[in-house]
Amino acid sequence: MNRALLLGKRSYDLDRKTLIMGILNVTPDSFSDGGRYNHVDSAVAQALKMAEQGADIIDVGGESVRPNFVPVSAEEELRRVVPVIKAIKNEPSFKAPLSIDTYKAVVAEEALRLGVEMINDVFGLKADRDLGAVAARYGAPICLMHNRDSTDYRDLIPDILAELKESIALAHRAGVKDEQIIIDPGIGFGKDLQQNLDVMHHLRQFRSLGYPILLGTSRKSMIGKTLNLPLDERVEGTAATVAYGISAGADLVRVHDVMQMRRVADMTDAMVRR
Repeated sequence: MNRALLLGKRSYDLDRKTLIMGILNVTPDSFSDGGRYNHVDSAVAQALKMAEQGADIIDVGGESVRPNFVPVSAEEELRRVVPVIKAIKNEPSFKAPLSIDTYKAVVAEEALRLGVEMINDVFGLKADRDLGAVAARYGAPICLMHNRDSTDYRDLIPDILAELKESIALAHRAGVKDEQIIIDPGIGFGKDLQQNLDVMHHLRQFRSLGYPILLGTSRKSMIGKTLNLPLDERVEGTAATVAYGISAGADLVRVHDVMQMRRVADMTDAMVRR
């Protein structure tokens, strides 16, 4: 499997460097930073800051999809993300690729039309199967995350792998090429605390699917519950998951605290990617 990831005109060698995906939530209700960046000026400033701190990709999201989230319409999601995407793309000093964090085909298509280079789908094409055709048409990488409504598994890791294979098959049927596919085991989605820890423990098994792995653990409840810490005190716990995740095969990490996690990733890469 190709270990190069093409984002727009940029090619990234995943054998040499872990990619940092900075989180930019332009929503009023994100679990960690809701409301902080839901104005264009503050969102652009945060995107620039994260890029300067070492983010390789900025992931723009206009709908909070934390557990028990309340869905918003595509129109509302577009109203939130389109002005931010346009403003970032028009910023001369901004060079990093953008990702659109959405499961809706209409939102992804408009974002890609505006120059966004990647799709991040938290439902792995199972919420809107037209999304795969959008990714294929634009040749954009798409991250397929594992997600489900229940925490009732017959056999946790084999079940998650099987369900990710279903998402991969949907992508293939839509015309998405293998080199466009990234997988995400879905920490914090459809899993309880012990199941999340078990996924981390068995993360290397996800390499068997043959695709780059994106890991999203930043500030999540797995860390809060394990350490009994609030959202604003989870940076060290996040760092532990990032370092372990890279050593177990993660190629991209999606984080809030870019500066700290860039340092963690670079130090871990020096030991792991040899």
